[in-house]
Amino acid sequence: MVLIILCAVLFPLLIAGIGILTPGGGKGKTLSVNGKVVGYELLGQKFTDDRYFWGRPSAVDYNAAGSAGSNKGPSNPDYLKIVQYRIDTFLVHNPGIKKEEIPADLVTASGSGLDPDISPASAYVQVKRIAVIRNLQEEKVKALVDQHVDKPFMGLSPQKVNVLKLNIALDKLSGQ
Repeated sequence: MVLIILCAVLFPLLIAGIGILTPGGGKGKTLSVNGKVVGYELLGQKFTDDRYFWGRPSAVDYNAAGSAGSNKGPSNPDYLKIVQYRIDTFLVHNPGIKKEEIPADLVTASGSGLDPDISPASAYVQVKRIAVIRNLQEEKVKALVDQHVDKPFMGLSPQKVNVLKLNIALDKLSGQ
């Protein structure tokens, strides 16, 4: 009975209490535009429109109810076909980019399948496409990416760019 009370009652209440003290009150940190929630800061979203920065691919098609990786190793033929398809798709939508210039995080899914961030290199490689489609100067789009690069936390994490925040800022820059 003691373990049941500790594990099934007190521990969940403790975790819920801690969650209430976090940003978003335990319901997630939402991002809004004009008072309308457009997504969660810590959950990746699917962006396939050429007018936006694309995020990291998802093995679960960005379904937050079922976070998971593909569980396929780097020598798995099915996995290699998926990665090659992603490379081919990226090259079609980004003319002038060479295969070697595509950062790995743009063609490989994360362990959770819900990664909201990409590397700065993944954002910069998309600048030309977005500038052309939105009729913006490349320098302006690159400067926008520069502003959205999150620096490492205490030097322990890599630099990253939150795709949803960047795309919200991109719409503001374009006046949309």
